[in-house]
Amino acid sequence: MVQRDDTGRRRTLATDQAWAALGGDPGLTERISYAGPPGLLAARLPAMDLARATVAACALAAAELAAGRDGGPLRSVRVDDGAVATAFVSERHLRIDGHAASTFAPLSRFWRASDGWLRTHANYPHHRARLLRALGLPDTAEPADVEAVIAGRRADEVEDAVYAAGGLAIAARTPEEWSAHPQGAAVARHPLLTREPLGAAAPPRAVPARAGDPVLPAAGLRVLDLTRVIAGPVATRTLALLGADVLRIDAPQLPESQDAHNDTGFGKRSTALDLGSPGGRASFEALLAEADVVVTGYRPGALDRFGLAPEALAERRPGLVVAQLSAWGDDGPWGGRRGFDSVVQVATGIAAIEADGAGTPGALPAQALDHGTGYLLAAAVLRALTEQSRTGGSHLATLALARTARWLVHDLGNETEPPAHEGTTLPAPSPGYDPDRYLGEADSPVGRLRHALPPVAFDGGPVNWTTPPGRCGSDAPVWR
Repeated sequence: MVQRDDTGRRRTLATDQAWAALGGDPGLTERISYAGPPGLLAARLPAMDLARATVAACALAAAELAAGRDGGPLRSVRVDDGAVATAFVSERHLRIDGHAASTFAPLSRFWRASDGWLRTHANYPHHRARLLRALGLPDTAEPADVEAVIAGRRADEVEDAVYAAGGLAIAARTPEEWSAHPQGAAVARHPLLTREPLGAAAPPRAVPARAGDPVLPAAGLRVLDLTRVIAGPVATRTLALLGADVLRIDAPQLPESQDAHNDTGFGKRSTALDLGSPGGRASFEALLAEADVVVTGYRPGALDRFGLAPEALAERRPGLVVAQLSAWGDDGPWGGRRGFDSVVQVATGIAAIEADGAGTPGALPAQALDHGTGYLLAAAVLRALTEQSRTGGSHLATLALARTARWLVHDLGNETEPPAHEGTTLPAPSPGYDPDRYLGEADSPVGRLRHALPPVAFDGGPVNWTTPPGRCGSDAPVWR
């Protein structure tokens, strides 16, 4: 719910909630001002409230870190709804030499099962192969073949079979059904995000001297990025915007989509390391020895065999900030499962809330769980760095898409007024909204990119990334 104070600034309860979850001083939110056209990211759930709040909290955390490092006053934070809404659909605005990037594959969609609806995610080739194998179909199967098989089976039966095969398929649930599900109950036991000390105490680390523009709060910091798809890469893309040296690491046998990297790889470098090989492990340990932050976005426990559990990382690099992102959280029966924004929306009841008049499941107007969680993840890192500079220690931040979904449905959704529209008609965006205002262009190794500009803004802060994305895995595994 947007409230107006006596200065005419717009404040949101969502921003207050996000900043409180980050452990920030509540008085600092007075430094945030809001502007921009109304009516964006229109949905039954308050997607725009979530988007605005996560960007505002991230920008405020950046301004707080900058003030701490410079010893100056806290700069004012500006949140433009147009910039936020454009950034939350950045993958849709991306153009490479005028051509749109690929988004959802043909087998990533809703399907009608015998007793309800199901959504699959098959954008990666290995997930597509596992889906077809679970359904007893050949690799040459077409969408019509998949549709016929799923139509004759229960949604939860397909969900279990595809998961057992290592793929992704989720039966559509209502919010009430999700709350009654063991994983929904596990998610409900946790706050929006957690931040906690990690391992043995470590003294405050001297932050490296910052080169270049003195207002970049993360300049001189080194970030290892072990994330994929959208949420984690959005977080590290934001840290790169703020001056950090971000090095993304992918396994050579599991490369990222170049189209996805073209959207989220701004400001970063990208390398390929096989952590299971002696050479790859040695290169990683050399990087870790000089890292300030490690961000991971794989299933809980998936990286532990490489010595990348948070406690193990902090033991080898005291004073480290570790940020972990997952789909479902790190406990409950689904704690170790894969997941993406689209299937989390389906499981948690968002698709049911956004359904059309005929009952066909819907979706938020953006992959808002991904983007919103990404900005919260970056904010958690920035807040940890601020507190580390005061008290020392290693720090762990933990976030999950399902926790962000619960915040949207049960907290923000309960605090906002019912939508003014009737039936299935949503309000049109303000005629004053022109997305071109919030887009930039850059030459890159893959071509001329048109891209969404970053929405994180504060007085004197950066307005764009210093470098475009390169080709995945093309950089050496060394710090600048």
